[in-house]
Amino acid sequence: MRRREFIALLGGTAAVWPLITRAQALNKPPVIAFMSLVAPERNVRLMGAFVQGLRELDFVQDRDFELALRSAEGRLDRAASLAREVVDLRPDVILATATPAVVAVSALTKTVPIVCPLLADPVHLGLIASMSHPGGNVTGVLFRTEGLVGKQLELALQLIPGARRIGFLVNVAGPVVIDREELERTNRNLGVELDTMEVRVPDDLNGAFQALANSGVQAVVVQTDPMFFNERERISALAAATRLPAVYAFRDHIDAGGLISYGVNLAECFHSAAGYVVRILKGSKPGDLPVEFPTKLELIINLKAAKALGITVPPILLATADEAIE
Repeated sequence: MRRREFIALLGGTAAVWPLITRAQALNKPPVIAFMSLVAPERNVRLMGAFVQGLRELDFVQDRDFELALRSAEGRLDRAASLAREVVDLRPDVILATATPAVVAVSALTKTVPIVCPLLADPVHLGLIASMSHPGGNVTGVLFRTEGLVGKQLELALQLIPGARRIGFLVNVAGPVVIDREELERTNRNLGVELDTMEVRVPDDLNGAFQALANSGVQAVVVQTDPMFFNERERISALAAATRLPAVYAFRDHIDAGGLISYGVNLAECFHSAAGYVVRILKGSKPGDLPVEFPTKLELIINLKAAKALGITVPPILLATADEAIE
C-alpha cells in the first residue's frame, strides 16, 4: 500500500505531496489543512474514514473543499515548525490529528478553527474551556475516557497473573501527561511496581525495550502517542524480540503484530471529525460545538502473538474481546 495508495485515496492530483497551496481565485473552494504528526502512508485508514465522512455529508473534494496536507513524519519535535507552515497557509479550518498538533497550532492562532479527532486532556492543557462549550477555536472528539490507561494496566495483570513489575513506555516529548498520572493513581490500589521508561525520539526505542527487559518487568503498557503509532511495527517487533507482552490503546498496533489493545476505534473518531469540519465550513463556530465522547471501547487480541510469547489468554478476556485475531 503506502504512499501510492494514500495519494489515490485522496483523489489524484488534489493530494500530491507535500502540499496543495490554496489558489487565489475568489471562486475556489475553502481549504481544509490536514496536519498530521504521523507519516502520510501511516494514516491511510484514518484519512479514508475522514474523507468518507465528508462524502456522506455531500461534501466533495475539489467541488466543496481543497485538502492541504502536512506531516511531521512521526517526529514531535517538528510540531512547532509544521504548525507555522500550516497557519501560514491561511486555511479555513485545520484538522489537527492529535493533541500535540493542536497544542502547537493553537499557540499560533486563536481565530482559525481547529478540529481534532483525538483530543486528550484538552481542559487541563488550556485548549478548551469545557467539554460542553469549548469557547475558543478548538473542538473535536475526545479519544480517551477516564480510567482507560488504568484498564490497560489491569489487562496486563490479567494476561500475566501474579505479575509484580510492569513497565510503562512514555514519550516525554509530548504535552499529554494524564496517562502517566492516571496509571500511577490506579496502581495505588493494585500495588505493583511500575517501571516508567522515557523516550523522546524513535531512535530511543531499541534501548528502551532492552532496558525494560533487563529491569525484569513482566509486561509493558504503551502510552497513546503519535510517535508510537507511527513506529507501531517497530515497537511490536521489539516487544516480541524482548519477549515482553505489551498492551496498547489502538487496534492498529495489533494489526502491526502487537498482542492486545483496548481503546477507541480511531477510524470512527476521524469519521466523526468530518461532521465538525462541515458544520464549521457552513458557519458554525468551533467554540459552540461540544466535544464528543467515545461511544465504544474495543478490546482486540492477537492470539498468534500470544502463542509466540507462550501466553494463554484467560477465557474471560476471550469472551469479552470484540475481536480475536488468529
